[in-house]
Amino acid sequence: MRSAEIKRKTGETDIELSIELDGSGSSNINTGCGFLDHMLTLFASHGCFDLNVMCKGDTYVDYHHSVEDIGICLGKAFSKALGDCCGINRYGSIILPMDEALVLCAVDVSGRDCLCYDLKIPAQKLGDFDTELVEEFMIAFARNANITLHIKQLAGNNSHHIIEASFKALARTLRVAAALDNRAADKIPSTKGTLV
Repeated sequence: MRSAEIKRKTGETDIELSIELDGSGSSNINTGCGFLDHMLTLFASHGCFDLNVMCKGDTYVDYHHSVEDIGICLGKAFSKALGDCCGINRYGSIILPMDEALVLCAVDVSGRDCLCYDLKIPAQKLGDFDTELVEEFMIAFARNANITLHIKQLAGNNSHHIIEASFKALARTLRVAAALDNRAADKIPSTKGTLV
């Protein structure tokens, strides 16, 4: 079973998160931020990951600490659930449409963290959610999952659509990259013999 649990408690957040990579897409999400709950729910669904996230954060300040720390925890859990990455596809990519929005996402489960982020989100806020926090989430996730992540907006002018397409694209791409390849079940997907 490729699963992991992460607990993180700081002066800013208290988070419990679990993920099952080979799940059905079920989720139980309560981050204290409705928009992030929505994004993580569809992330679980489109990735076919079973995901549970409970976060108590200093949301009276804003959502920055909660969003960033959830990204950290999700990245750590994803990496832990993959283990030594034996038998995985390693790579995944998609160009995902959502109405007028079109987002490219590509992932290399490389053992090296790198984020190339190119979203131009028109609105500064969606409800009480600061849209600049999408980049903070992606940075924290890529860094702690030890993956190379490219996410690029090809079209779109509706902020909600652009962000939702990005989370769906990330989920679909990770689903492919983390999937097991029966032809290489006992192999680390690198000629070096390790993903570091």
